[in-house]
Amino acid sequence: MMLLMIVAILVCLVSYRSLKPPPPRICGVPHGPPVTSPRIKLSDGRYLAYRESGVDRASANYKIIVAHGFNGSKDMEFSISKDLIKEQRIYFLFYDRAGYGESDPHPSRTVKSEAYDIQELADKLKIGPKFYVLGVSLGAYSVYSCLKYIPHRYKLKFTIIIFFSFLSHILHFFLVIYRLAGAVLVVPFVSYWWTKVPQDILSKALKLMPEKDQWTYRVAHYFPWLLYWWLTQKLFTSSSVISDRSVLCSDRDLAILKKKLENPSPCMGKARQQGDHECLHRDMIAGFATWEFDPTELENPFAEGVGSVHMWQGTEDKIVPREVNQYITKKLPWIKYHELSGYGHLLHAEEEKCEDIIKALLVE
Repeated sequence: MMLLMIVAILVCLVSYRSLKPPPPRICGVPHGPPVTSPRIKLSDGRYLAYRESGVDRASANYKIIVAHGFNGSKDMEFSISKDLIKEQRIYFLFYDRAGYGESDPHPSRTVKSEAYDIQELADKLKIGPKFYVLGVSLGAYSVYSCLKYIPHRYKLKFTIIIFFSFLSHILHFFLVIYRLAGAVLVVPFVSYWWTKVPQDILSKALKLMPEKDQWTYRVAHYFPWLLYWWLTQKLFTSSSVISDRSVLCSDRDLAILKKKLENPSPCMGKARQQGDHECLHRDMIAGFATWEFDPTELENPFAEGVGSVHMWQGTEDKIVPREVNQYITKKLPWIKYHELSGYGHLLHAEEEKCEDIIKALLVE
């Protein structure tokens, strides 16, 4: 901690200008990337880009909003068979989280703001009173946010019926309950600064990370204003999850990455097109900030037995320490914990496991 303070002071004295990130390359403005996807406008003026798949929204039995992970986008893979989609009539709504892809950056982005982005997205697209949320890796903090801030809510609606022109009318008010139908955390992100998880578990988990990543996470938590400089100066090695992800991959993950590199998606380059600071850095800052709540303090939104929450974790995951997630699910037994032997961090890239995830969510 003392070393971090010394580094911060030296940075301020020596390279003040390099602390400031470049302005974002906003989509749809002059000299910015083009807008190629449908978007909705949020109440604060930002735009959120989305992608729909599966059956038609209006005729779906199940509607699932998917939050992608770190360095991802709405074009992420989450492969399940067409037969399962058709059989269960599943509608998927993928979206670019703030600053990623074609969604506008959010300079004041927090864990809490993620839930309200999802809420507005669902409302603007008229998803209906019930939907599921699924978050992958760092995108799982969006699911924690939904479980905390929007597990259920009430909307006042009204209708006016007029008879005989202006002679009489009836005004009807009624409440509609909007609530989560279920939630899934796939290889979910963990913060090493959660307050209710025992410090010895968090410290041990952090030490499993490469040393350069440990320092990066500390900077994101203690000195977020320094993170851009920290990750862009040649003086330091960058984070493994940004520069050399293979260091944190299991053998199974490496095989998946090899296939991806052999058949790259044309959309891969869009995730970070507005600038690394607006997506990757702000994502880290929000995730590793001091949260307003601790996951172990969450209340079961499905205490009445309608709906469920699931967590999926691979035993060979080198990015997300399973010991932390094991502790959380022991404290919150209403979260159904699925641990997969031999699997790493890229569960969402394997069709068989994706189908297992969806079936467990919709059936249990």
